Amino acid sequence: MLKITVDVTPIDAKPSGVGLYVFNLIDALSRLESSESFELGLAYQPRLKNWLKGNLDFPDNLMHYKKLYQIPVSVRAANLFIDYLPRLFSSYIESILGDTNIFHGTNYTVYPYQNIKKIISIYDLSFIKYPEYVDSVVQQYAKRLTKCLKWTDAVITISESSKQDIINYLNLPAEKIFVTPLASRYNTEFLNRLNLDQENQNCNFDFSKPYLLFVSTIEPRKNIQSIIKAFNWLKQNHKIDHQLVLIGRKGWKYEPVFEAIQSSPWKKEIHHLDYLSDELVALFYSRADVFVYPSHYEGFGLPVLEAMTLGAPVVAANTSSIPEVAGGAAILIDPNEFMQIAEAILTVISDRYLRQDLISKGKARANLFSWEKTAKETLKAYRSII
Repeated sequence: MLKITVDVTPIDAKPSGVGLYVFNLIDALSRLESSESFELGLAYQPRLKNWLKGNLDFPDNLMHYKKLYQIPVSVRAANLFIDYLPRLFSSYIESILGDTNIFHGTNYTVYPYQNIKKIISIYDLSFIKYPEYVDSVVQQYAKRLTKCLKWTDAVITISESSKQDIINYLNLPAEKIFVTPLASRYNTEFLNRLNLDQENQNCNFDFSKPYLLFVSTIEPRKNIQSIIKAFNWLKQNHKIDHQLVLIGRKGWKYEPVFEAIQSSPWKKEIHHLDYLSDELVALFYSRADVFVYPSHYEGFGLPVLEAMTLGAPVVAANTSSIPEVAGGAAILIDPNEFMQIAEAILTVISDRYLRQDLISKGKARANLFSWEKTAKETLKAYRSII
């Protein structure tokens, strides 16, 4: 039987970004183990802080899986070993992984195992194409990734746009790259048990006024300042009743965003809500008049799909993978032109027929994606290297 081990180190108690992808991928893969005849294992490396304290435990949200491999070295320490003692360190990790056939490195790293096939996920190349948009840690990915690709058997990415970037910037052959599109975390099972009225009672927010919504990490690449400019212009020139809601953790270089909020004449109507539960984020998606996502660059753009799933009409950038994901179910704008963002928002909130059309098209588009499809495409990539 094929034995696959997935690196789940990016998952924490509140997964987002890469962690959210890995969390949903292993959940979908685990449902296919019996029908697809493979065995799933999970490998986890502790955070540096936990490692120094001697805490090597898996996150609680992974403990129900049957086959867990505890790697007793932090990622930061492991990278040093790979730089100076790659074969010796990899042999040590290989002894922990036992009879694993394939190892899936999910965070731009995979070790040079001798007897295990290796596959690596590359979500986007922002650190190469737009280094000004990333932090100092992510800027180091290029050097590490170039090294890992020397011994990687195949690459998984999440959009055709990212695949083309990998071909162009890393000179990998197309046949070595597999595209496994993502899906919304809000699947049918989640939506069936979601009680929006109950979530509304649990949420300390006034939903009586309409609002525009953004959901993602607060970082330069997301182009949030342009949303604020568009919001200010709409308030000034069209007296819109709306609030602006920004949901997401602070990432890096976020200070200019909060300076823009503070300098806005309508700062009291701009709300940053930080990290919220999946249920509360779903509530905000479902009641938004417009979801606005003018990101400069995305490997996939999952919030666009989530907004469509929950019935929010979408205004998004016409860049990178976003048109591929939106598929004609959103209004696409040039993210460098805040007036295009403002005019698109105004069009949606002024035309209820257009708004309803976008909602209907968005839900139909979102239904084309599922984590089961993601898992099955991932299995095809695994089997291609056996």
